[in-house]
Amino acid sequence: MTLELTRRNVLQTTAAAVAASALTSSRSEAAKQPKAVRPNILWICTDQQRYDTIMSLGNPHIRTPNIDKLVARGVAFTHAYCQSPICTPSRASFLTGMHPDALHACINGNESWDNAAPLITKTLAGAGYDCGLSGKLHLSSAHGRIEKRPDDGYRVFHWSHHPKDDWPKGHAYCDWLKAWGEDFKKLHRKNGYIPTELHQTTWCAKTAEDFIREKRKGPWLFSLNCFDPHSPLDPPKKYLDRYDIKSLPGPLFRDSDLAAQKKLKDVNFQGGAVKYKKLDAQTYQAKYWAQIELIDENVGRLMKVLDETGQRENTIVIFTSDHGETLGDHGLRRKGCRFYECLVRVPLIISWPGRFKQGLKSDALVELTDIAPTLLQAAGLDVPGNMHGKSLLPILEGKCDPHEHRHFVRSIYYRVLAGAPSYASMVRTREYKLVQYHGHGLGELFDMKKDPHEFDNLWDDPKLSGVRFDLMTKAFDAAAFATDLGPRRVGRF
Repeated sequence: MTLELTRRNVLQTTAAAVAASALTSSRSEAAKQPKAVRPNILWICTDQQRYDTIMSLGNPHIRTPNIDKLVARGVAFTHAYCQSPICTPSRASFLTGMHPDALHACINGNESWDNAAPLITKTLAGAGYDCGLSGKLHLSSAHGRIEKRPDDGYRVFHWSHHPKDDWPKGHAYCDWLKAWGEDFKKLHRKNGYIPTELHQTTWCAKTAEDFIREKRKGPWLFSLNCFDPHSPLDPPKKYLDRYDIKSLPGPLFRDSDLAAQKKLKDVNFQGGAVKYKKLDAQTYQAKYWAQIELIDENVGRLMKVLDETGQRENTIVIFTSDHGETLGDHGLRRKGCRFYECLVRVPLIISWPGRFKQGLKSDALVELTDIAPTLLQAAGLDVPGNMHGKSLLPILEGKCDPHEHRHFVRSIYYRVLAGAPSYASMVRTREYKLVQYHGHGLGELFDMKKDPHEFDNLWDDPKLSGVRFDLMTKAFDAAAFATDLGPRRVGRF
């Protein structure tokens, strides 16, 4: 038996034991909870949405009135970080509360999910939650292959990885279009976009609405995982027409970025660095923001449904994204093996008017791994000892300093894209961010107080050798603890 097979067997055996323990614990704890106390959960996860895309959180150019209302009725974490800047490892991480290097099998396009740890949706389903999904799951597959479902806990599963109709069968969104006598390719060829009422984002919201309106006795969880604002950037025309494109700020860029990215040319990214023409960069920015405005409109639709059905006061609403988008910053577009704020920092808003603080903006360092333990605790369930996530409940309930949570956050990249075996890691404290491109002898060190846009790499600055050593030690310790499947070590992150 190979070492890799042995490792997988150990992981799967451990995962099975953890899942069984969690399920038994969940059922016993759930039995103790009054049903009225156990909240419903609407978990909205967009795809590739960076942190600076919400009006009430600092973007004066975009219109997000419905997400702004969520901010006003909940807690906005302004420094939330994903655990990998690529879809599959990030989603595997926040669905398990564990870091990607403890899970493995997190390559975009995996044949199947390894079941290396129980998914939070499966645990909640075992505790009596009725679970549904529309849009992406993306723990495996892509590239024209239908995703093989893991043991995910979803009763309702409307799968649509991306809206383009290139799946052989089982693509729920395009099946819905065809039921209305429409064809994705013809619609897109005719308009250059899909009309609002037929858009995948709108379809995701409609399926969520149908699920929310179902009659049931127990609590529910719905995962709305739309594909936008992922490229290709093709928003319905009416949203793009709202923008005076020439007035937009464009990307964060200096000419020195080209030399910096040239040094990293052998470290995988979806495209090389260029200096974008101003209007081209502004148009790209407008299209991206226009897609988010369509998302916002559908957030409003679902909040209205919750109000109409009398469920808003007992529903946790989460708004987040799996990772960001460079959008021309530093001469780059899309994503890959980099850890700039635009890629690893994402929106995270959590609202439960019946119990959580409202109108609070927390600048604490948090990770998306923190979502899973938060939901377990909110449902009155135990948090498994192997989870790396740290519950946000004390902040949400106003029982601690809302601006302190973690000493640092981490994100990693390893063999994530097929044929691209790049390895890198990041740790970020309030003051500094350290990135190591393993095997290349390259790294980055940014002073996040003085240089928040990450233009000046201080990796070779001898005056900061002590800072670099301290952060490298933190990174090494975190990697060691991430692979430990034993009892939780308090304060290790």
